[in-house]
Amino acid sequence: MPIRPKTAPKAGRPKGARSFDEIVAKQLGATTRERRLDSEMSQEQLADASGLERSYVGRLERGGSQPTLLALLKLAKGLRCEVADLIGPAEKAFRKRK
Repeated sequence: MPIRPKTAPKAGRPKGARSFDEIVAKQLGATTRERRLDSEMSQEQLADASGLERSYVGRLERGGSQPTLLALLKLAKGLRCEVADLIGPAEKAFRKRK
């Protein structure tokens, strides 16, 4: 029979834990920008096609934000590509770094 702790664990991430990775964010942003320019779309057009805010698309392209899974799905839909096409280069950058 498992023993239950007397106090509940603290909610949230442990101190010092980070989920933002600048290298991954910048690579994902560069890939997104490249795909958008290849499609001859403006940031505003991509935002409209994706259902995202234009300022958020700009922040993603600059590597200032890391998108959620839902945002990645929306971006891929707006760019008419697969999510794997967007995150493949970012994954390679991540693996190279570690």
